[in-house]
Amino acid sequence: MNDCSYITTMCRKGWFPSGKRDLRRLFKAALWLLVPCLPGILLPGCEELPVEVVYRSLEGASGVFISCEGNYMYGNGSLSFYDREKGEVYNQLFFARNHAPLGDVPQSLFCDGKSLFIVVNNSGKVVALDPESLAFKGAVTGLTSPRYLHQVDDTTLWVSDLHAGGITVFHPGSLRKKGFIPLPGGPAGAAGHPTEQFAHVGNDIFVTCWSYDNKVMVLDAVTATVVDSLTVPAQPGRIVADGRSRLWVLTGGSYGGAEGGAEEPALVRIDPTTRTVEQIFRWNAGSDKPGDLHLSPAGDSLYILAGDLYKMSVLDRKFPLLPHIRGGHRTYYNAGIDPRTGEIYLADAIDYAQNGMVYRFSPGGTPADSFRVGINPGDFLFR
Repeated sequence: MNDCSYITTMCRKGWFPSGKRDLRRLFKAALWLLVPCLPGILLPGCEELPVEVVYRSLEGASGVFISCEGNYMYGNGSLSFYDREKGEVYNQLFFARNHAPLGDVPQSLFCDGKSLFIVVNNSGKVVALDPESLAFKGAVTGLTSPRYLHQVDDTTLWVSDLHAGGITVFHPGSLRKKGFIPLPGGPAGAAGHPTEQFAHVGNDIFVTCWSYDNKVMVLDAVTATVVDSLTVPAQPGRIVADGRSRLWVLTGGSYGGAEGGAEEPALVRIDPTTRTVEQIFRWNAGSDKPGDLHLSPAGDSLYILAGDLYKMSVLDRKFPLLPHIRGGHRTYYNAGIDPRTGEIYLADAIDYAQNGMVYRFSPGGTPADSFRVGINPGDFLFR
């Protein structure tokens, strides 16, 4: 989770961190607030580039894009690419190609085959690039706090938003806004439900409502209207649809000062046909909080990142006791699973201030290699 207002809200609500992941998140948020004031004293690593800034065309390249968030309000977000066949990493690609900064907190990546889209959260925009030359094609601007993209059809993209109270709709080619889907009735004091990630099953689009919410909203893909909602444990974030067409939602939980009291994180299984919650797996108290969720290429296994990386079958009825890959001294921040090879990529934020690392593993968890990228490596997009 990388809500840049986390530290402010924690203080306002009177909540306190629980577990190593929450302490790391609070520490990261504090660093984000201090970075603009003390760049030369506190965080000298922020000034350094991982490698020389040299433009490289990605025509015909096979590998993975990595968005690097940078530090909040510092505008040092970046884009990296790892060429799997050559074993080479190219950093600061957006700046190298377009001679301009990418923006403040690149949150997520999406490609529709014609454009590579980068959602830049704190800059309130979605940037569109040519997926091979990386030339700037334009941007959707004026967004409140955009998070993730979902393609409804060839002419329609939805972008979720943390604070707008709904979903913005735009055309992927022209980048013109087509409309806004309001989601009223969110947490007290909010503009509406805070939308996060999407899952598309049949004619229904499910969207999680993360920040201080407990809903998964169901929208009709054709009419773009709300048709149902499900109540789940507090702060649902990640959502995936497995190979059996079941939905899995990872929730962040809440703390003692929250409305409704403390609640442990959970993994929720949903039947999208009946729109019902089938099972709730509660995360073990005292362990690192889970923060990322992915599927194996076959859709038969789940990967859950909670300090360590855990793997479980979609048929399991309890969490695994032992991790698939141990975190050790590393600060694993996000994960990516190659949909073709099943290889595992784990992003290490280190101290949330210096340039991060990405570690690559075989599907079985054997270390393969590692490479340095930008600050706070976040989302992975495979091509």
